[in-house]
Amino acid sequence: MNDITTAFHEYFEIIIADTPALLKKVFNLRYRILCVDNKYPDIDASSYPDELESDEYDSCSLHLLLRHKPSNTFVGTTRLILSNPLDINQKFPVELHTQFYPAYTNMNVQRRSAVEISRFVILRNFFRRKDDFHFVVGKISKHSDESGRRRFPHPMLGLAIGIIQICAKYDIYHLFSAMDPALNRLFGFYGMQFEPIGPLVNYHGQRRPYYVCLIDVLERMYTNYRDIWELVTDNGRVWPANLEDFKSICRCRQGVPYTDTSILTC
Repeated sequence: MNDITTAFHEYFEIIIADTPALLKKVFNLRYRILCVDNKYPDIDASSYPDELESDEYDSCSLHLLLRHKPSNTFVGTTRLILSNPLDINQKFPVELHTQFYPAYTNMNVQRRSAVEISRFVILRNFFRRKDDFHFVVGKISKHSDESGRRRFPHPMLGLAIGIIQICAKYDIYHLFSAMDPALNRLFGFYGMQFEPIGPLVNYHGQRRPYYVCLIDVLERMYTNYRDIWELVTDNGRVWPANLEDFKSICRCRQGVPYTDTSILTC
């Protein structure tokens, strides 16, 4: 087991929020981050008197929590918005609230194997020093525990690990998101960067639409970030090292049509 894997498992645990109690933890954490800590201009705290931030997409999403083991507290959460099985033409929020470049306005992507990643958030006060939250370089953040001797990966990497692993469970290959470009740059330090597919827009702040085929990410990580790949795939148990059988999934975006009618059309 490499150093980053050992550090991650010592400090963090990924939990699928699949019970009412865990979902309440998700919504309360989002309220604390989006309405109290960051005060997103288009998310009004007064709309959530129960201190549970949620919207119409939560019922058709997979939710993840990141638990910090030493303190036994939830410090981050994200969700994967699934396609609507009753309406294959229903658009993701990224399609409704951003603009795609012309080259991406008719992407041949099966909706049933696509998700939108959103509400990707970490508690601001999780770090002891304010500038630690803005970690932007290296593979792991050297952050001391009470003994001053330990290390752990950046917590945002923890949420990304959860996303990639849950995608294997549900046969999800295509990832969309409307995110801050700074977050995408952070993903790039782990080989997880997305491809920008549209200009910046004002949507929960300055965001732009992104897309990536997960198979491309896994291949990039295996080649250039092997220690991260070992952590994310559990040494090939979650996702195999040989992805030849999956490569056609990514080529479909470049114009190879599916016979299935469940394609992403904007």
